[in-house]
Amino acid sequence: MNEEIIDATRHWLTRAVIGLNLCPFAKAVYVKEQIRYTVSEARTFENVLADLETELKYLADSDPEQTDTTLLIVPHALSDFAEYNDALHFADTLLKQLRLQGELQIASFHPDYQFDDAGPDDIENFTNRAPYPIFHLLREASIERAVDAFPDAADIYERNMATLRRLGRSGWQEQMKREIDIKS
Repeated sequence: MNEEIIDATRHWLTRAVIGLNLCPFAKAVYVKEQIRYTVSEARTFENVLADLETELKYLADSDPEQTDTTLLIVPHALSDFAEYNDALHFADTLLKQLRLQGELQIASFHPDYQFDDAGPDDIENFTNRAPYPIFHLLREASIERAVDAFPDAADIYERNMATLRRLGRSGWQEQMKREIDIKS
């Protein structure tokens, strides 16, 4: 079962995040196989936080050349976006308690992701929609290097919104079906 969850996450990563270049930094760590995929078996918020703590410590202690980033996939909990969004506050608090703020950060993805200023069906929400709730753990140093290499990093958000508006819902669905060769 976990392999199916990881496969669905990789499919989303390769077709949406990398395939649409929603994150210009994702391809390098994907090609170098520096992404850790972890499926949480947690079914309660408290157990999700325990898994998150384990993964934050693991990433902080691991060699960046081996594991640069982690996707903690939560298929059995936090299915309600409001609950997931509330959990992000506790995730950030945990980051501070572990004294990892400034070293690591957490990005958020959810099947029902909705920006504050967007309607539930707005295509722009798909920049952060994933097949499962995901806590993406990133190294601050890696983000800084990526931003230095990508001079218009501040424009990524707006560019992503424009990309999705151009695609529309049918274009998004077609993109998610396409086979993409990431290694080239």
